[in-house]
Amino acid sequence: MFDLERIGRGLAVQAILPELPSSGAQVIQAPPGTGKTTLIPPALANLHPTGRVLVVAPRRVAVRAAARRLCELSGLRLGREVGFSVRGEHHEGSAVHFMTPRILLNRLIADPELADVAAVVIDEVHERSIDTDVLVAMLSELRQLREDLQLVCMSATLDSGEWAKLIGADCVLKTEAQTHPIEVEWVPTADASRLRCDEKFLDHVARCAREAAAVQEYSVLVFVPGVREVEEVCRRLGDKALPLHGRLGAQAQDAALKDTPGQRIVVATAVAESSLTVPGVRAVVDSGLSRVPRRDRARGMSGLITISEARATATQRAGRAGREGPGRVWRCFREEEFRHFAEHPTPEIKSADLSDIALHLACWGTPRGEGLALMDAPPEAAMADAEAVLRAIGAVDEAGLATEHGRELAKIPLDPRQAHALLNLGAGAAETLAILAEGVSGEIRVVPSKQAKREARRLARMVDDAGKTDAQKVDAGVVVGTAYPDYLARRVAGSDEYLLASGTRANLGRSGLAPSPWLAIGEINRSGYKATIRSGTAISEAAALEIIGVEETLEATVEKNKISGVKIRRAGAIELSRTNVAVPADKAAAALMELVKSAGVQALFSPEGEVCALRDRLVYLHQHCGQPWPDPDAVDPELWLGPEIEQVASGKAPGKIRLLDAYRRLLPWPEAARLEELAPARLAVPSGRSARIDYSEGRPIVQVKLQECFGLASSPEILGVPVLFHLLSPAGRPVAITDDLKSFWSGPYTQVRAEMRGRYPKHPWPEDPWSAQATHRTKGRGKA
Repeated sequence: MFDLERIGRGLAVQAILPELPSSGAQVIQAPPGTGKTTLIPPALANLHPTGRVLVVAPRRVAVRAAARRLCELSGLRLGREVGFSVRGEHHEGSAVHFMTPRILLNRLIADPELADVAAVVIDEVHERSIDTDVLVAMLSELRQLREDLQLVCMSATLDSGEWAKLIGADCVLKTEAQTHPIEVEWVPTADASRLRCDEKFLDHVARCAREAAAVQEYSVLVFVPGVREVEEVCRRLGDKALPLHGRLGAQAQDAALKDTPGQRIVVATAVAESSLTVPGVRAVVDSGLSRVPRRDRARGMSGLITISEARATATQRAGRAGREGPGRVWRCFREEEFRHFAEHPTPEIKSADLSDIALHLACWGTPRGEGLALMDAPPEAAMADAEAVLRAIGAVDEAGLATEHGRELAKIPLDPRQAHALLNLGAGAAETLAILAEGVSGEIRVVPSKQAKREARRLARMVDDAGKTDAQKVDAGVVVGTAYPDYLARRVAGSDEYLLASGTRANLGRSGLAPSPWLAIGEINRSGYKATIRSGTAISEAAALEIIGVEETLEATVEKNKISGVKIRRAGAIELSRTNVAVPADKAAAALMELVKSAGVQALFSPEGEVCALRDRLVYLHQHCGQPWPDPDAVDPELWLGPEIEQVASGKAPGKIRLLDAYRRLLPWPEAARLEELAPARLAVPSGRSARIDYSEGRPIVQVKLQECFGLASSPEILGVPVLFHLLSPAGRPVAITDDLKSFWSGPYTQVRAEMRGRYPKHPWPEDPWSAQATHRTKGRGKA
């Protein structure tokens, strides 16, 4: 049993412990610093003496800190009653066990019942990480089978009602924040360097940190968007600064989190926003920036981008200054900017690459998350892209369910593409993949950290049945390229820009990578419309081409009735060579068909007159009647244009081809018999003549002389759309455009008559157009 009085001394969340149930589902709303992560897990452990309590925290550094903090306050040793699991490090806990969301997701796939678990606590659900969102949904589904499993979601913000509804909570328990007054100072730069997060802005952040340290005696917490910025600001501040981010080893993280005497400046990423307490802090310097994942579907790439933080994030960061006493926050942006920040961060499931989580959903038996109680459904387009990636590596089948290979990939603590590379290349790829998984910037060949070396040994054991971890290393470029073949890139001559196999262009930027003819890219950042290479390594052209594969195509064009061809060798979107060649007769038809498929019928033929009219009528029928009337621009030319293509391939000039026959093949039978009824080619007008109906603008349009429509009270309708009349003068120029003839005759006609009768006196301009004889003739040529 845990001594809750000893552990919870001075913690505000202690007040709600008498209300904490021992079953069901609950939401606990408690601001940062109230002690929920420290006290709720042991309280649940006391309520469930025969089962374990699993606690999920969003980041490795938070998991380590929470487990050690509980051990410190309870007087217990780590690895007995209290333990934790993060990637590469495990200490068993028999009563309370802390872990990252990914660890529990993997365990759920392997052990869907969690038989030895009595309760699961999900901390910081408001951060909306994709792993946490999916984990809550899976556990909610598990509770339908295991009613004895207690689920507790803890949030630091006011969205507790939504989470309670999502998990079917029995109650919402709330604890008020123990905060002190905070003084806000707005200290922006004079230019836009903040949004660029350039050297000038980092100089400014460091100056603000020095000022914060100079004007008060307590420690300073500085928030910047990423690891590079942490390192740069620490370098500017010297020995007084301590870094804090997820890639640090445990010893370096402990140094930043330890309560030591004297003033310190801790420079941190988002890890310190809500799930960690940095002791002794009364001053915060906020850069106003966050680094978030974004999926750029148009360019087929994912990466991290730097954006202005959300207002809720700014509030969380500022609150760190008021935990232990009155505090002060230096905001490195303008107050007017703050008012335009987004209210909340975008949930990761809406913006990130979904291939990793899609694999877990497939293994859980809920492809695409269908049927799961998710706070936000994944975007359909992003999920479709993720499934395409997984199908390409054989991880899911056509229905989206996990294959045997996919289940093997899910057991490996890597992105599915990295795991696929590990299984394909063996233990010799482990070290490069461990470095890649760390998210390092720059050259991936660099000597790995101790963490990466330890992780590499673990990865190697996963694929080396003999237990040997000293397998010959595979070239780093081959490893990275095998994991991300679409990111293999060739340098654009005379520049630092690269063309990727996916078709995206990216530049080296500040990556520190030496220019190389070919690169295997590990990560790309996107800033606005620019893509910047963040990490990568050189790869030989031969190795790159072997991974991507080389495709040879023959493209044909017709100029001045002569077919000419170009043979193109490509590796993905990278064009390797282009050679002018004669088009062999047996390949001409196929090449011309490809031309029409890629560039349209007009690339080979010049449709006009009756051909265009029939095409426009078919488009109109498709829009207003749907199937079986086809959209001619969407139908595969192989199905209807083959004979005409063959004629051109045999030497006949495209201008002499009867294209109307081809378009008639698109008419559906027997519905084609109603073509004139549904979308007539001509419209009879009161003069006794007929006018051609033009469907090219998406609605029926008739151009006719005004005198031919006397007495026509309303516009005819075609498939419910009134005909738009372009009423012409005797010279054929429009004098009115209307689909409401009744209103025209009753009003605007009077003005038209006054302007036209003097200009065209030989034509009738009656005062009463309703009773006048419609005609296409002049007055002197008698009745129509």
